[in-house]
Amino acid sequence: MNPLVLVHGFMGGSDQWSHQAPLGNGRELICVDLPGFGKNAHQEPLHRIENFADSVLEELTQRGVRKFDLLGHSMGGMIVQEMVRKDPERVARLVLYGTGAKGVLPGRFESIATSMERARADGAKTTARRISATWFLHADTAPSYPACAAIAEQSTLQAILAGLKAMQGWTGEDYLPEITAETLILWGDRDRAYLWPQIEKLWRTIPNSHLAVVPGCAHAVHMERPEIFNRLVGEFLSDE
Repeated sequence: MNPLVLVHGFMGGSDQWSHQAPLGNGRELICVDLPGFGKNAHQEPLHRIENFADSVLEELTQRGVRKFDLLGHSMGGMIVQEMVRKDPERVARLVLYGTGAKGVLPGRFESIATSMERARADGAKTTARRISATWFLHADTAPSYPACAAIAEQSTLQAILAGLKAMQGWTGEDYLPEITAETLILWGDRDRAYLWPQIEKLWRTIPNSHLAVVPGCAHAVHMERPEIFNRLVGEFLSDE
């Protein structure tokens, strides 16, 4: 089976995928850390989604990974859309999870501009804890929140602002009809960051796409309901 590459979202990191170990049965899991985030928080952050895509593609090339399945969450979903656009022959199957085709994030719990303003006022750690709480249905009382917030807290203010700027300046809507890889669109129906219109746009515009909606979950289905998440992704990839 092809390796599965997991690309985390804004203020995320590779450690967020610890519940996804079962997806590695019979295949290699490659969990990247984007520049400025997670284990690469010490690296200079990037300011464009396209540059993040180049960074991941280059890392995979350096690892000798040619063909792979690809999953992107949130901002990572934007990044993987760019990866497919830049190098479509390398992507066998695609999972777009809790993401959309517009970085402006219409209907988000707060605008990108507000997040940037509040980050400058509150600082990195407060921002990391505040925003990561919105990713869970039960906010900061969710069992997985402390671990998720700890990863988010690794992000510097510079990286937080760079990530928000990257999302704010990106759109991939025009390229959706060109995605030829079979695609699973996965979403929690209580997501506060990416609302249904963004998900529907992906589903109705990407030619060979499937939709999976998990009820009673917010933006972090892979941590809130890992068994369901792993089953949906695993079954989608199992008949390669």
